[in-house]
Amino acid sequence: MNCPFCENQESKVVDSRYIQDGIRRRRECLMCSLRFTTYEKIHSQLLSVIKRNNAKEQFSIDKLSKSISTACNKRPISKEKIEKLVIDIESNLIQNYGSEIDSSVIGQLVLNELMKIDKVSYIRFSSVYRNFEDENSFVDEIDKLKTKNKIKNKKQMELFPEEKTKKRNGVNVNGTNKKD
Repeated sequence: MNCPFCENQESKVVDSRYIQDGIRRRRECLMCSLRFTTYEKIHSQLLSVIKRNNAKEQFSIDKLSKSISTACNKRPISKEKIEKLVIDIESNLIQNYGSEIDSSVIGQLVLNELMKIDKVSYIRFSSVYRNFEDENSFVDEIDKLKTKNKIKNKKQMELFPEEKTKKRNGVNVNGTNKKD
């Protein structure tokens, strides 16, 4: 990266931020010490999406961003987090799936990420992606979420079963006295 002031090729990154279309970096020239900003964008023109009806269309990061933002509307999720999510999904697609990607792969990647971030946004996106027809579809999906959470919590509980709590010198491992 050439410094726009002295044309030196050596610079260091002072700050990086994810933005809608890529990454914004603040750089400092190692020669003249002046700072400048660069913008990096991933070129997604190489990607084609194969829709459910086998039609192909060019991948659109704006369409992906809009659908995730809609699912996250009025939820406690920052724009920066959504932008990072979109960039991460696009990068994953470019690196791991070749030039033609089924829309189902993209949808599943989004669902996996939303599951980690916010369950309500997950349900919202899932309702469109999986084409829920009635209220029973919502109930079924919520029941699946609850079951996954119970299994996850049960596995965590098994890490410290109560009957294996040892008593040492009159004090339990958890720090309480024998008399308690």
